[in-house]
Amino acid sequence: MKVFVLVLAALFALALSDDGQDKYKVADKTFLEKQKKVLQLFSHINQPSHHREHVEIAKTFTIGENVDHYKKPEVIKEFVRYLKYKNILHRGEVFSVFNIEHLEQAIALFKVLYHANDFETFYKTAVWARQHVNEGMFLYATSVAIVHRQDTQGIILPPIHEVYPHYFFNSEVIHEAYRHKQEHDQKNKHTGHEQGRYNGYTVIANYSGHYLNLHPEQSMSYYLEDVGINSFYYYYNLHYPFWMDGKEYGLEHDKRGELYYYLHQQILARYYMERISNDMGEIRHFNWETPIETSYYPSMEYPNGLEFPSRPHHARLQEYYNNYGQSWTTRGPSGYSYTFVRDYERRIHDAIDRRMVYTDDGKKMDLDNEDGDNILGNMIEGNYDSPDRRYYGSIQFFGRHLLGYSKQPLDKHRAAPSAMEHYETCMRDPMFYQMYKKIIGYFQRHKMHMHPYTKQDLEYPGVKVTKVDVDSLETYHDSFYSDISNAVYDTDEELQHDTFHVRAKQYRLNHKPFTYKIHVQSDKHTKASVKVFMAPKYDEYGRYINITRNRMNMVELDHFVHDLKAGENVITRNSYDADCYGPDRTTYDELTKQVEEAIQGQKEFHIDGKQNYFHFPRRYMLPKGSRSGTRFTFAVFVYPYKPYKGKDRHVNEYNYPKVGTGAIHVDDYPVGYPFDRFIKFNEMWHEIPNSGCKDVKVYHKHAEEINAPHH
Repeated sequence: MKVFVLVLAALFALALSDDGQDKYKVADKTFLEKQKKVLQLFSHINQPSHHREHVEIAKTFTIGENVDHYKKPEVIKEFVRYLKYKNILHRGEVFSVFNIEHLEQAIALFKVLYHANDFETFYKTAVWARQHVNEGMFLYATSVAIVHRQDTQGIILPPIHEVYPHYFFNSEVIHEAYRHKQEHDQKNKHTGHEQGRYNGYTVIANYSGHYLNLHPEQSMSYYLEDVGINSFYYYYNLHYPFWMDGKEYGLEHDKRGELYYYLHQQILARYYMERISNDMGEIRHFNWETPIETSYYPSMEYPNGLEFPSRPHHARLQEYYNNYGQSWTTRGPSGYSYTFVRDYERRIHDAIDRRMVYTDDGKKMDLDNEDGDNILGNMIEGNYDSPDRRYYGSIQFFGRHLLGYSKQPLDKHRAAPSAMEHYETCMRDPMFYQMYKKIIGYFQRHKMHMHPYTKQDLEYPGVKVTKVDVDSLETYHDSFYSDISNAVYDTDEELQHDTFHVRAKQYRLNHKPFTYKIHVQSDKHTKASVKVFMAPKYDEYGRYINITRNRMNMVELDHFVHDLKAGENVITRNSYDADCYGPDRTTYDELTKQVEEAIQGQKEFHIDGKQNYFHFPRRYMLPKGSRSGTRFTFAVFVYPYKPYKGKDRHVNEYNYPKVGTGAIHVDDYPVGYPFDRFIKFNEMWHEIPNSGCKDVKVYHKHAEEINAPHH
């Protein structure tokens, strides 16, 4: 998922064995004990842990008295200062990584966790933090540490939509869960498990348009609010935090700036395909100085009862309007978000047009070299590797606050961030897509200065795609269950005996498994890279979209390396082969059960990368389509394979592309190749022999009309 074959499909492929079967590692006892402890850390995160071991560790372990158990004593001193001066976010308050104060504290906690000498020290530190620091801050800092520590590689984080249900389900769903909790009779022994049924309560979860439909975009709520899509974005940003030093943590080997660009370009392309399926057309464009037409009512509330801020129709962004009636002039930089984004945008445009950026020490960096895309991506994201973070800033950081329309808190510990200011909720707001359409526009401004590929650049001498065959493409909505027990508060006795369970039932998009075949004629034995794309054939008005206009709409479905033999080759792939798409997350209860069974020696626990990495949900590999069939273009491009040069490409022992290894890149071409540059001659593309296209239709049907298994 090199950022997710939909969102970076082109970017990563998990290792396969020589016979094409998935590789995996069988977890040993040490790994299983770690996995069990991590799962316990995330149980009922909004209330203090009830586990006896946790309670004892929290009482006896003190970070400040164990400085010699950490690789960098200075990170302990920094975090202790926050504690000493009571300058740390209180428990029960809302945490946001896009709040500067919160972010600084979370980074300080992350460093303490990351630099623990061994897993035992890490675990004790995490337990202490679980009981003493803000719940959201603990969740974020601990999750990032688990992803990046060497001794926690392969550990599976429990599904974030089950850990934090308030951030994924509307308030009426949460209130219904509370109602069941209040009516629950602990003496009533459910027999669901014994009878093969669910042992708990089920809440029907609708999307936000169920009660209010304030804007046409809300008809897309089944996509915007999908738990898998929003979880994917959350997990991606745990692997590539914008604040993380690329040199220290190895992110530079993965070209994080290019990934940032391609991730969001693919997100936009995938969303556009879904819009076409709903006759919605292009993602809207906006200007900072013009009132925002798109309103947003999140229909969600935080665990402490605060509602997520809403945005009215025609919202004005300038400081006077955005902060009207508030005390804001001396309360931090967020009140000046409008000024910041305008300044940063102007500086970015100037750098792109000059083809030169300046570092914070005055050195020049050329955008016209092979690393230009990565430099620009770092600069636009405003990540730690930006040439000058202070000067070029971070449009996304202040843009999220501005467009989310959250207000200035009277107290830094009592913020009410908008949906845009959380990774797990921002993709619910249509303005997320409009903001990133503007940001991707900066990259396209850069691409305008690059020469289009010639036919000779793109041809693969001696290789020809002769035919592309694709199965019938059919989608449907099916039932999906999420455990939302963490949304309610349980007594110690209920937690000890695990007597209360409640789940949410939602309908989510899915598709029937499909196969496609690529027929390739080669005059020699050669190793080739193969990319498969999908894009709309017509716009919302039924007008044909030629390749010149459609290149930005190309969603990457698959990217792999194949050995071509001399003569005729038939490459057969199916919807399960695209590694950047993944299955639904294993539920917390099922994951706990699997670990316990493995510890008892009853079953093996496999570590294969399917659950401990970020994947775009496979069930959303195809757009919804329509009853009569929506036309799309299925495009294939075969080109010479070049190994990635950033670092030795390898998959670590747990068989997924570990951050910092460069393994997320399948080959050494630019992300998005061959559609990464403007196309001057539309007809030229139809003359390239090593490419092929197939017109397809996507049909949306009722589930009972399709004999389709769950993905």
